[in-house]
Amino acid sequence: MQTFRSTFPAVSRDLLNWFPGHMGKGMKQMQQKLKLVDCVIEVHDARIPLTGRNREFHYTISGIKPHILVLNKKDLIERRMEGPIRERLRQQDCEATHILFTNCKNQSCSGVRKLMPLAKQLICSSDRFNRAIQKDFCIMIIGVPNVGKSSLINVLRNRHLNKKGASQVGAIAGVTRSVLNRIKICEDPPIYLLDTPGILEPNVVDTETGLRLALVSCLQDHLVGEELIADYLLYSLNKQGNFSYVEQLGLCEPTDSIAETLVACALHHGQRIRCRQLDGREVLRPDILMAAKHMIKSFRIGAFGKVSLDYDKIDSL
Repeated sequence: MQTFRSTFPAVSRDLLNWFPGHMGKGMKQMQQKLKLVDCVIEVHDARIPLTGRNREFHYTISGIKPHILVLNKKDLIERRMEGPIRERLRQQDCEATHILFTNCKNQSCSGVRKLMPLAKQLICSSDRFNRAIQKDFCIMIIGVPNVGKSSLINVLRNRHLNKKGASQVGAIAGVTRSVLNRIKICEDPPIYLLDTPGILEPNVVDTETGLRLALVSCLQDHLVGEELIADYLLYSLNKQGNFSYVEQLGLCEPTDSIAETLVACALHHGQRIRCRQLDGREVLRPDILMAAKHMIKSFRIGAFGKVSLDYDKIDSL
């Protein structure tokens, strides 16, 4: 009977820490603009609802304004997980009372439909202090990199104004690099959104936190290493008893070896690279890097099914 790793070996913290200059600058810009903000919407990835949220937000940004936590990409987790996730989040943070699950690729998503009415309700029932006489509402969108902040702005703008996206999006972490000008997404009442750069904590607390962030694209793949990310994915799938990768990657049976997995994947998908041997001859070998990239992409588009990476933290309820 096949046995699998029960723990994932620690890796160098240097691989998992990524806090470029624009993040520090962005945090300062966000704090400076708080006096113009009525509500804060924090966006996070539903696959890691408990992992990787920037705790600094609570003390510097979201703790002093009405706050909504949006868990995006809900289409990539089982719907039955939403209740336990809400309960666990409220255990960790007693102020996490307004939690919505969204899929920004779907304009008819119930979470997207509920977001602006909830924001209006929270703003109208709050003390707006220096903004009390202002008729317009200003909402700041915050979160770690690549969780869908800009996509959320674009879908709201399209939904309420029937206009195409005004905020740049991309599949690589770090596309938004500064606090942009206000983006209008509603006419009555006038509602403006502020897009902000994704900001991680300067130090990742442990290996699994860093690799879960990397697996959902919050860290740039090449900085961590695609083979390392793929290995953690294999470890996570095996630990959850999810062996859908066997057929997807061309394996004969489940395995705990990332080398075996990537070689099989490369051969199955015809991913080969031409290499020159010491004697000068050229040979074709499996392209391990391309196989790792293929495996990671397959996870991110849901080819291995709906996977929650925080299953261990949620199941401990």
